[in-house]
Amino acid sequence: MFKTHNFTELKELINKFYTAFNQLDSEAMVACYHDDIVFKDPAFVELKGEHAKNMWHMLCESQKGQDFKVTHSEVTEDSAYWEAFYTFSRTGRKVHNKVHAKFEFKDGLIIKHSDHFNLHKWAKQALGFSGAILGWTSVFQKKLQGQTNHLLNKFEQKRKD
Repeated sequence: MFKTHNFTELKELINKFYTAFNQLDSEAMVACYHDDIVFKDPAFVELKGEHAKNMWHMLCESQKGQDFKVTHSEVTEDSAYWEAFYTFSRTGRKVHNKVHAKFEFKDGLIIKHSDHFNLHKWAKQALGFSGAILGWTSVFQKKLQGQTNHLLNKFEQKRKD
């Protein structure tokens, strides 16, 4: 899989992605993605191609002018650790999300990106008591996934109009 690219180039691409994320530069972020990108995480489940790219456009746009910050570390040729610090807009609660990302590459770009984080911990921070009580349940996870994908669909429709 890594035959055509050296590890330094892959690490540089991952660093470029997270530096752009901290700057809320979604264009630079999606430029790191292959057209056939597959993105996975607990909130959106699985997004492919333009949907994955639009998710970053939506997230960056929603955080402009807010107290958003991303740091990243432990970058290897196929993984990174990153942390997001922001205020969850729906509740006004502070969130510090700790994420482990795994990557696969094709043609010098990211073709698979999987983010892993503790959704229950995120829910406790973002939603408070209800997140602490319900955040670990499959009902909560399915509801959250439905909401995030609905927001993405609305965002994509607005971009088309």
